[in-house]
Amino acid sequence: MFTGLVEGQGVVRRIRREDAGVRLEIEVPALFAGRGQLGESVSICGCCLTVVELDSSIWSFQAGPETLAKTSLGQLTEGDFVNLERSLPTDGRFGGHFVLGHVDGVGQVERIETEGDWVTMWFTAPPQLTRQMVAKGSIAVDGISLTLVDVEPQRFSVALIPHTMEVTTLGKKQVGDSINLETDIIGKYMDKMLTDIRPNGT
Repeated sequence: MFTGLVEGQGVVRRIRREDAGVRLEIEVPALFAGRGQLGESVSICGCCLTVVELDSSIWSFQAGPETLAKTSLGQLTEGDFVNLERSLPTDGRFGGHFVLGHVDGVGQVERIETEGDWVTMWFTAPPQLTRQMVAKGSIAVDGISLTLVDVEPQRFSVALIPHTMEVTTLGKKQVGDSINLETDIIGKYMDKMLTDIRPNGT
């Protein structure tokens, strides 16, 4: 489990094909040095992947065809920056919200509104995901825990402080770029319960 509080940005140094999947070799930030273990889980732009190899500052991960098809990781190229968060330790402080690292869908940056250093971003999203969102609720965008501002049937907005723009990949995003989305687990359970009690699921 993760919190959506990004620890740092990594850089994709190499992408190697492995049958139907790929091996991602990512240069991790200095604060990760000496703190990784084989088999541990790391959120990469909101996708939970397993460390399969450690070599100094380069951590390697394997992504299968399902992950590549259903998330934005399949669009990564060498040199791209990615958000990184290690899984929450049992004695760690909890911030953000419950993030599982299981991407529900892919959206796109629709609009970027700036007012000085402050930014409001609008993202498109599938209707089945926006129905699980509420204004002032939580959403994970590329693994970042954010507070929803406005929610419409096929899009939503978030307000971003300068710190978020600086320490995450959102500061590098442009209109049309893809982003991974994970809705709040509470919203998913509520949606399922309401669907189960509605006649014909409508």
